[in-house]
Amino acid sequence: MNPSVAAPHRGVYAITPDSADTEPLLRRVVVVLDAGIAWLQYRNKTASAALRHAQASALLQACRAHGVPLIVNDDWQLAARIGADGAHLGEDDGDIARAREALGRDALIGASCYDDAGLARAAVAAGASYIAFGAFFPSPTKPNARRAAPALLAATAGLGVPRVAIGGITPDNARPIVSAGADLVAVISGVFDAPDPAAAVRAYRACFD
Repeated sequence: MNPSVAAPHRGVYAITPDSADTEPLLRRVVVVLDAGIAWLQYRNKTASAALRHAQASALLQACRAHGVPLIVNDDWQLAARIGADGAHLGEDDGDIARAREALGRDALIGASCYDDAGLARAAVAAGASYIAFGAFFPSPTKPNARRAAPALLAATAGLGVPRVAIGGITPDNARPIVSAGADLVAVISGVFDAPDPAAAVRAYRACFD
C-alpha cells in the first residue's frame, strides 16, 4: 500500500477542474500539491474514458511524488485500474461495498451525503472511509446543489470517519465550517480559479490553525 494514504485526514481536499489538456492540468495541480493540500480528487465530467485514464495516471505519479493520496471521482473501476488511493462515489456512482472489495481495506472511499445524515450512516456501514456534505454555500460548480447545514457535521461526529465539507467554501467562510466539525474542505474553483492557487491553498490551510 502506498504510504500516501497515511497522509493527514485534515486540511484542503482539492478537486481538479474539467480540462481537455493533460499537461496544463498537471502543471496546475503540481502548484497546489507543492502548497500542501491533504488530498487530491481527479474529477472530469467531460472527458472520454481514454482521456480520463491518461489524466488520472499522470496525476497519480505527481501525487506519489508529493505523498498525497489521489482519489478518483465517480469511477472506482478506473481507480482500481490505475492503482489510485481511492474513489469518491455519489448517489448514482455504484456500490460502496463493491468499491471497497475492489480497492482494498486501506483505500479511501468517500460518499456524497449532501444534506442527509441518514445517507452518511448508511455509507459508513457499507464501508466508506469518509463522508462529504454540501453544498454549504452557493457553488459555481453545482449552482442547484442541495444545501447542507453546519449542524450536520456535529451530528455525524460519532461515525468515526473524516467529514468533508464542500460547496462554495472560501478562505473567508471556511472557519465556521471547520469549527462545526469539518475535517477537510473540498474546493475546485476556490483554488484552481484563484489568481494565485498556492496562496489560496495556504489561506484555506490557515483556517485549520
